[in-house]
Amino acid sequence: MKAVVCTQFGPPEALVIRDMEEPVAGTNQLVIDVRAAAVTFPDTLMLENKYQFKASPPYIPGGEVAGVVSAIGTEVSGFSIGDRVTGSGGLVGGFAQQVAIDAKSARKLPDEAGFGESTGLMYAYGTGYYGLKYRGNLKQGETLLVLGAGGSVGMAAVELGKLMGARVIAAASSEEKLALCRARGADETINYQEEKLKERAKELTGGKGVDVIYDAVGGDYAESALRAIAWNGRFLVIGFTAGIPAIPLNLYLLKSCQVIGVFLGAMLARDPLTKDEIQKDLLGFMASGELRPHISQRYSLQEAPGALRDMMDRKLVGKVIIEP
Repeated sequence: MKAVVCTQFGPPEALVIRDMEEPVAGTNQLVIDVRAAAVTFPDTLMLENKYQFKASPPYIPGGEVAGVVSAIGTEVSGFSIGDRVTGSGGLVGGFAQQVAIDAKSARKLPDEAGFGESTGLMYAYGTGYYGLKYRGNLKQGETLLVLGAGGSVGMAAVELGKLMGARVIAAASSEEKLALCRARGADETINYQEEKLKERAKELTGGKGVDVIYDAVGGDYAESALRAIAWNGRFLVIGFTAGIPAIPLNLYLLKSCQVIGVFLGAMLARDPLTKDEIQKDLLGFMASGELRPHISQRYSLQEAPGALRDMMDRKLVGKVIIEP
């Protein structure tokens, strides 16, 4: 099989396409013929050894995949050859024509769900649903501000916020990204490259402030957003694509707000029941048509280094995938 291989830490241009041995299903594993693999920001960090989870070269990048079961381990039950599934090999192995994954991570796909739409579901939509429902307790009618709304994680939060009945304000760095946010359901948008985030968010809420902030960006935008939070609001810490911010603690006191960490990866390992609930709900939303993940760009396996470079340079809008 062909696979993308990181032979040494460095830029995505250093990745190579190699012929590799086909994986064999371990006792509790499935082998998946990969139809789609999600491209995520952690993939780019791992290439340069900057992520909290480490991989040792040589390794195959890519976490979540969707495809067809081609082999089944001897201790695995509930799956058959030919089943359409989504699952994860952890944070590696996905940018290949085949991958072996733990059967516990796999979920059968509804007939209505496409491979591309389903892969990366837990990374982006799982993070969003876990953050908004389980950590942020977002309620119908509340106002949700999403920072980094043009990326896959932010876009998922926009869509889920609307599904959960919130008034959604999407904040991103370009009109192209904001146009897609509006098409995906955002009620209002803020271009924080051209507008003052705090002032515009307060204006859009009539001075009240936003009930829930979903911050997938960090950097200087975090404090600006926090200053626009409502009394008793919830600030969800998702990620730091613009850097890790330093925020004065007195702001939390003045707003009587909560700052809540949303670490999906740790939850998946510590709370399998919640993980199963989230996966079941998300696939159910897709089957019913309530959730229709948007794919903005598709790359071939050979184009994977370019996809990762585009991710690093923030040229991508919404969700992108590799199709081996």
